[in-house]
Amino acid sequence: MTPPLLTAHGVRVEIREAVAEVVLDRPPVNAVTVEMYETLVTAFRELSVRTDVHAVILRSDGRLFSAGADIKQPVEAVSASESAAERRQRMARTAYEAILDCALPTIAVVNRAALGAGAVLAACCDIRYAATDARIGLPEINAGRCGGGSHLMRLLPQGQVRLMYFTGDPVDAEEAYRIGLVQKVFGPEAVLGEARALAARIAAKSPLGLRLAKQALNEAEDLPVRPGYAAEQVYTLRLGAHPDAAEAAKAVLEKRAPVWSWPDVAES
Repeated sequence: MTPPLLTAHGVRVEIREAVAEVVLDRPPVNAVTVEMYETLVTAFRELSVRTDVHAVILRSDGRLFSAGADIKQPVEAVSASESAAERRQRMARTAYEAILDCALPTIAVVNRAALGAGAVLAACCDIRYAATDARIGLPEINAGRCGGGSHLMRLLPQGQVRLMYFTGDPVDAEEAYRIGLVQKVFGPEAVLGEARALAARIAAKSPLGLRLAKQALNEAEDLPVRPGYAAEQVYTLRLGAHPDAAEAAKAVLEKRAPVWSWPDVAES
């Protein structure tokens, strides 16, 4: 593991070979501040343009993933046209968008609790692994707030989101797996290792292929099936014109690991 790429305001970025780990590290419960949102934006945007990183894990240091936004943090307005509360909301939106738009596949590792903003951070990742002791919820209604439902509606049926939204009750790991909110559940001691193994498997794929696949899925997600598939085909043609596509096919026939040329060979 290389020395931390970034450490600021309760966020740390580490790189293990071709996998980056963005670590929430603000004891005791990783309550998210405006500065953490800003640092997450910087981290995910910088990782998106690195050519030596091919997958990203979002995890926590400490006893839980995140208890949500730090609503006790004093936030100052920076202009007359935007209140302090509006500034907090803007930074939250920007952070979530930076994760959604990250050029690399992202995996959230949820331990103990991901509540409110914590649930949204996990929901913005491509894949979620949870520990058996995890709980995921949107308790904003209990604090006189709304938020996060739109991100979970990308992943869950309307009724399930509204149940969580109106009651504020979290779902446990087993229920999160049953409804498709998380993809796999492991014991607390094993979940990070399993996520790292998955990230390593993904990072071994064509680096250019991963980036184009992520773009294709992000673009197709908001489209009906037919135009969505047409959008995917555009990315297929782009990848197929690159030498790495021929190398992938050759490696399969020769039963060996492929040797990728991107980014040394420019995309056609």
